[in-house]
Amino acid sequence: MTEKLLEKFFTALNSLPGIGKKSAYRIGFHLIRMNEEEFQQFIDNLKSIKQSIQFCEVCGSLSESKICEICASDKRDVHSLCVVERAEDVLFVENTKEFSGKYHVLGGVISPIDGIGPDKLRIKELLQRLQKEPVEEIILATNPTLEGDATASYIANLLKDSKIKLTRIAHGISVGSTLEFADRYTLSQAIRSRNTL
Repeated sequence: MTEKLLEKFFTALNSLPGIGKKSAYRIGFHLIRMNEEEFQQFIDNLKSIKQSIQFCEVCGSLSESKICEICASDKRDVHSLCVVERAEDVLFVENTKEFSGKYHVLGGVISPIDGIGPDKLRIKELLQRLQKEPVEEIILATNPTLEGDATASYIANLLKDSKIKLTRIAHGISVGSTLEFADRYTLSQAIRSRNTL
């Protein structure tokens, strides 16, 4: 009986992204070994965070209020908009300290195999924002995958007749990597994204 219960527990942990079977076991046994007070505090913290975080009504990023700090800030560049796939991507771009504009979260990528078309993403909201906001440049920062590229191309095609400058984040070979370890798709993207010296 205990074995089935533990397996159910580990399977639940293993369903989290980035958590393999070994990690699920380590985390699971750590949680089991916690004393009741520590465990309850851990659970309370998770509940509190889950209840406190919502999605910004403007950009779709994570926020503690209806409008996130970035959208509410008058110190951000309103002329530059970075379009990303998911809310967590905003955090990754922010950590670079290279971008001072605002964001728009699509909520995913176009993926016909998964039944996700443009209508299931926040593309309509993006177009509505562009009618109201003085955006001069859109940085398409979708992931360098077939779906990410298809989504960026779809948005670029929608905006081809606008006066907004469209850019795509560069991608290709990772810094510190070698050509022999690059797959064909990554290497072809690196060649297409080459810069003039």
